[in-house]
Amino acid sequence: MTTEITRHSLSAGLDAEQFAEQLASDLTDEINDLEDSSELIDFAFSSGVMNLRAHCVNDPQAEAVETWEAAVNAMQLGSALFAVTAKSEGTVECRINGKVRALRATGPLSTARAGTWLNAFWLAVICREPERMTQLCEVPLERLRAPEGQYDEYIYHWVDTLQTYWLRRPGLVEKLTAAVQMSDPAVARIAPRDLLQGILYPPINLFYHFVRRDVEGFSPALEEALKLHRAYWTLTEERQKDIDGAIALGPLAIACWAYDGHLPIEVESDYLPQHLLQHDWLGEFPT
Repeated sequence: MTTEITRHSLSAGLDAEQFAEQLASDLTDEINDLEDSSELIDFAFSSGVMNLRAHCVNDPQAEAVETWEAAVNAMQLGSALFAVTAKSEGTVECRINGKVRALRATGPLSTARAGTWLNAFWLAVICREPERMTQLCEVPLERLRAPEGQYDEYIYHWVDTLQTYWLRRPGLVEKLTAAVQMSDPAVARIAPRDLLQGILYPPINLFYHFVRRDVEGFSPALEEALKLHRAYWTLTEERQKDIDGAIALGPLAIACWAYDGHLPIEVESDYLPQHLLQHDWLGEFPT
């Protein structure tokens, strides 16, 4: 039996639609500026993710091609961010918003860290971009380390786990175990407890059920992840209005893996846009 997890109330309607249209227009300008100012790509990536979430407020199932375009643009910007920061000179060709662009290499940026990498990787998974996923997984872990005190250590074990899984490197079980243990609130002290329990840990738990091909356990874990997501984004009135809560990016990505791997998914929710989950837009245009 399929369980539906209702998304919390967000301000959908004409104002939200106009807001999404304005974000899309602004993002186009930011993307067009990248060939002259590629060091601003981290800001463009943040705008791209916000643009996707804004589109999902009014189009929670991603039925409109504009929502797919928003997902693809965000994915392309995330991958481009780590491509241009991998080199210190020359240019890197990146397809973004329907055009291959020659972006100047920037060298390391302080924003190209593990947290940003996770968002970029989730988007590549959601858009079914295996080549970009491989490129992201080949980013050395040391390049993703932030100054001490910015992230809990678990996040590096988590990134290492995902890279190991995708590149089929040895040691997956040990690395996943370390990620689980280090994300325990008794160990992780930097991330706020509610953020850790509501947003950061659930994808790790969900991945555990996915890699075990746990047919009976995956959907309950997905249901729990979405309930925790909703609880986090409704804890305060300010959070409830934040479009960051419109979709559950990490759980959506892992659910995409599960869907493609023919694991039964017995959960439906506007937090998991159906047409992104089921890759219905794949092949609509070059990505």
